[in-house]
Amino acid sequence: MYYSINGGSISFGEKTVLSDIHFEVHTGEKIALVGRNGCGKTTLLKAILGENEIDGGEISMDKNCEIGTLSQIAFEDDNVKMGDELLKAFHKINKIQNEMDSLQSEMEANPTEEKAEKFTELTERFRILGGYYYKKDYESIIKSFGFTEEDKKKKLSEFSGGQRTKIAFMKLLLSKPDLLLLDEPTNHLDINAVEWLETYIKNYPNALVVVSHDRMFLDRTVSAVYEIERGKIKKYSGNYSKFTKVKQELYEKQVKEYAEQQKEIARLTDLVEKFRYKANKAKMAQSKIKYLERMDLVEPPERFDLRAFYTDISPINESGGDVLSCTDLKIGYDRVLSSVNLSLKKHCKIGIVGGNGLGKSTFLKTLMGYIPAISGDFKFGVNVKKGYFDQQMAEHTSESTLFDDYRETFPNLTDTEIRSDLGAFLFSGDTVFKKVSVLSGGERVRLALCKLFKNKPNFLILDEPTNHTDIVGKEALGNMLKEYSGSLICVSHDRYFLKQVCDCLLIFNDDGTTTFFTENFEAYENLRQNPISNSPKETAENTKTEKKQKHLSPLKEIGKLKAKISKSEEKIALKEEEIDGLKSELDYPENRSDYQKLSELGALIEEAEIQLDILMNEWEELNSRLEELSEE
Repeated sequence: MYYSINGGSISFGEKTVLSDIHFEVHTGEKIALVGRNGCGKTTLLKAILGENEIDGGEISMDKNCEIGTLSQIAFEDDNVKMGDELLKAFHKINKIQNEMDSLQSEMEANPTEEKAEKFTELTERFRILGGYYYKKDYESIIKSFGFTEEDKKKKLSEFSGGQRTKIAFMKLLLSKPDLLLLDEPTNHLDINAVEWLETYIKNYPNALVVVSHDRMFLDRTVSAVYEIERGKIKKYSGNYSKFTKVKQELYEKQVKEYAEQQKEIARLTDLVEKFRYKANKAKMAQSKIKYLERMDLVEPPERFDLRAFYTDISPINESGGDVLSCTDLKIGYDRVLSSVNLSLKKHCKIGIVGGNGLGKSTFLKTLMGYIPAISGDFKFGVNVKKGYFDQQMAEHTSESTLFDDYRETFPNLTDTEIRSDLGAFLFSGDTVFKKVSVLSGGERVRLALCKLFKNKPNFLILDEPTNHTDIVGKEALGNMLKEYSGSLICVSHDRYFLKQVCDCLLIFNDDGTTTFFTENFEAYENLRQNPISNSPKETAENTKTEKKQKHLSPLKEIGKLKAKISKSEEKIALKEEEIDGLKSELDYPENRSDYQKLSELGALIEEAEIQLDILMNEWEELNSRLEELSEE
């Protein structure tokens, strides 16, 4: 066990945030900390780091356990190149490699059992840290987080604040601490980076505790969930979806047991009252009284906190059949980021996806007139009433109270109507007299959405509406938008939300083009995860594109296939390198008589060889297609 808290509480002044804490992290365990905004998740992470004090209880931690978190990563010299800074993450691997090389030389000159044992320990640590394939992780993370080969040569000082945060996060991941603490790691990452992170964490050899409101990410990475609710913490086995299912089942079971026990208590109480004063029944009545006194009472079920905002967002007026058309619309600032061709029909709900920096948010700002188009044209249809949301609206601040701020926006509403509107978004009672300036990020998002939906638009243009919102809030918003009868276009990196709401996608491609994909996010994800299937760009229902594709010259098709084959061969080479590294461990003298070690290595090799077979089959299929095209 790396870390545990047994009992104790965390308080700030007179307010107790968490009480009777029982929390533990075992070697290799992947844990999610979940709960409503403000419940104490980040507070507990800081307590693990020693930044928040735990009152009472027992805290134990492996003396050799290295805890890593993003807040600990600092750059000592801004003149260091990005690539060199990331390579510092492997100082433990390099140190062990040097020790292994030195020890091996000593063993050749003067072998001893003690040296052999030490060498075995070093090789095991080297394997756990990824010493046999760390260079692959290094190259992969740079590409997946949106950086280029040229970026590796840039000084840290040349990057923006957001990019520096990404670099620090990459360095943290590559350093592989024994216990990795992550607080909202998927924020501001595009879908490619999130998917890379999922794979990395699933293969991460050490322990992880993560706070995240990304349901799909938690479903794919964690094996245990600690929920914080009403100041208490409880553990559930499995991923997030398993946690919600088990929690519901436990609640229903408790409801049933409580109802049955209350019914039995009422029956026995009636018997006691009926017979306690009758001489021939008094003994029986006393027996029932003692039975009631000894009964282990089932706690009354406490409904879990699923409070969420909800309001009717049906448009007052419907738009015409054509909602938005974009013709060769080039968007950007000092240069073109992307070109958009789009025809949006009534009732269509489009999710916008693609890498960071390709112009997704810029496109929405262009539609709203905040940024001029570089060239091309766009126009809205008849009776289109727009409703726009972005993060700047969610950062709105004021020294006015919530009540007065809302009145300023809607001066014709009565006090009762204002309270009703705000109450639908969880601002009730004295909460409406809080100043806007003291609201949390999630509360500001709710206030902005409350104002947006009050106007009853028939075309919603949303830029990351789920930021700062917990999972329950995201699903509530998703349900509202799913039922919404108007049209919608939405930028989001939350895959579960996109899957829940959108029926088609606008994909921003790396080459500056965009593709209209007529299927939902699940179909898009399936295509992306299957390297042999056509890309979304090839399968999009775009008549002009399809006609062009039908007339592509064989040479261009052959060029594309050769590029895919080259990429496939690169993956095969990396997998073969990994297998060779594992097989080399089988030949170490200290492993030849260690049955358990040989068994572990055999399992790892077998898994890697299965993956290699899949890659080889894909390579063969690509080559077959290349031969067919060449013959044609």
